[in-house]
Amino acid sequence: MDVYFPLSKRSRTSASGERFEQKKPSIEVLPDECLFEIFRWLRGGRERSSCACVSKRWLILVSNICKYEIRDNNIIQALNPKDESTNKKGGIVSEVEHNDVDSDGYFTRNLEGKKATDGGLAAIAVGTASRGGLGKLFIRGSSSWNRVTTVGLRAISRGCPSLRVLSLWNLSSIGDEGLCEIANGCHRLVTLDLCHCPAVTDKSLLAIAKGCPKLNDLTIESCANVGNEALLALACCCPNLKSVSIKNCPLVGDQGVASLLSSASYSLTKLKLQALNITDEMFSVIGHYGKSVTDLSLTSLPNVSDKGFWIMGNSQGLQKLKSFTIASCLGLTDRGLEAVGKGCVNLKQFYIFKCDLSDKGLVSFAKVAGSLESLQLEDCHRITQIGLFCSLLNCSAKLKVISLVNCLGVMDLTTGLPPLSPCESLQSLSIRNCPGFSDSSLAVMGKLCPQLQHVELRGLHGITDAGFLQLLKSCNAGLVKVNLKDCVNLSDKGVCRLTNLHRWTLETLNLDGCKISDASLFAIAENCRLLGDLDVSKCAITDSGIAALAHSDLINVQILSVSGCSMVSDKSLPSLRNLGKTLLGLNLQQCKAISRSAIDLLVQQLWRCNI
Repeated sequence: MDVYFPLSKRSRTSASGERFEQKKPSIEVLPDECLFEIFRWLRGGRERSSCACVSKRWLILVSNICKYEIRDNNIIQALNPKDESTNKKGGIVSEVEHNDVDSDGYFTRNLEGKKATDGGLAAIAVGTASRGGLGKLFIRGSSSWNRVTTVGLRAISRGCPSLRVLSLWNLSSIGDEGLCEIANGCHRLVTLDLCHCPAVTDKSLLAIAKGCPKLNDLTIESCANVGNEALLALACCCPNLKSVSIKNCPLVGDQGVASLLSSASYSLTKLKLQALNITDEMFSVIGHYGKSVTDLSLTSLPNVSDKGFWIMGNSQGLQKLKSFTIASCLGLTDRGLEAVGKGCVNLKQFYIFKCDLSDKGLVSFAKVAGSLESLQLEDCHRITQIGLFCSLLNCSAKLKVISLVNCLGVMDLTTGLPPLSPCESLQSLSIRNCPGFSDSSLAVMGKLCPQLQHVELRGLHGITDAGFLQLLKSCNAGLVKVNLKDCVNLSDKGVCRLTNLHRWTLETLNLDGCKISDASLFAIAENCRLLGDLDVSKCAITDSGIAALAHSDLINVQILSVSGCSMVSDKSLPSLRNLGKTLLGLNLQQCKAISRSAIDLLVQQLWRCNI
């Protein structure tokens, strides 16, 4: 029998005559294979975690032990019947201590920037394996710091078979080999998110498709080497896909996306396609096979013409579609928009961004979209005031929300409007950065929408107190949320009238950048019993206005912003302290008259308030 005898410790003499002690033999001289075999015999997660703390080498070795490679505790007990874990009756004292907890994937871990390393992933694999297992892993790399490689993903694959959600962003060092490791070990994976991973190709996604058949949520963004072959494999092996998002992948075309849709036509509910080389033929497939799709987003598809939208709408396959986004698709015209309205009979939310539509198309769409509840238009410059008002006159009785953002064609017109009848269903109106929208348009909007509760008028320099008062008089339901940010020509007169007419309903008020003074705060303090969120940033208010709010017995403001109010000084400290009884958030940024010491004192006194 070969027996290993360690060298005995004895003195040695060097050539120069100096005496030194020979070092003790170290376990580090053992090769990785021997250490790996030793670690396999450790009884529980606690022991393996302790070993992993010894060195980086041990950490990597322990993290590469799969669960099925760990020796059974029964075998260990049989080989060592006098083990300290056995009590007088021969039973195990603490079964929890020596046996791993079932890996159901309870834990979520995030690694970002410099923390995203192979060592960090190995530590996660060892630390979570015996404590319920890793369920969700998010890794966010960066262009300047990228140290996640196949070694780290191999540790996750071997130590975390319970992994269900994996998100990899900005990881140029991760390629096919790493993802193949995940496919081999994480068979429970249901969500995969790949963003800016240029080394990932079809090869690794083929492995994911075969190894992770339960996958139901797939996101691929800016992966230049992923193409149709990967999507064909996913379509074949993952029939339960529910959500698919593909963005900026130049090799993906009609064939790949069509295969996904056709194979998952009864399970796919969410589809997002952006910046892809797909054509009108693909839209025909969407219209035919999108039977279960409820959320559809189509963005920056330059090869799709109006014909594609027309075919998709007339295919009558999008019967369950409820939310639809069309952005930067210059091929969409009035004819295609009307066809979409007819084909999507259950459409509730519709968002259009940077599309070449006219008033005619908008009105035609409003007539046929019978279930529409929310309509948002952004950067649609051919839409005018006539199109807006006529669409409200012909819209669905269910329409509750309408929003216009940066629509330069919306300007005040006094001629060409048909007789007005109110749109009783509309509750929310948002007009932002439409420079042609002014008092006369606002007055007409008030007559059209008497049941408004939420009003957002941002960046409208043409709105004055006169037009705003007309709107206030028409709102019969009572305004709840009002946002007047950067309406520089609105003054105390309009705000005082608002607080008087809607004192019993107003809960949120944003006056950032308006031409108001302490008079508005006095009116708010006297009237607004339900107001909880108030923003008076960049306004000409003073310490007197803050004091009026603090001494009011009516209001209970929870969020207050006075950012950029140069006339609010340290004198407001007692008032702010008094308001702190109800405040949860306070914004004092760029209040130059408030000293740093006063802010530090407030932070100490208002400990439950986020300042």
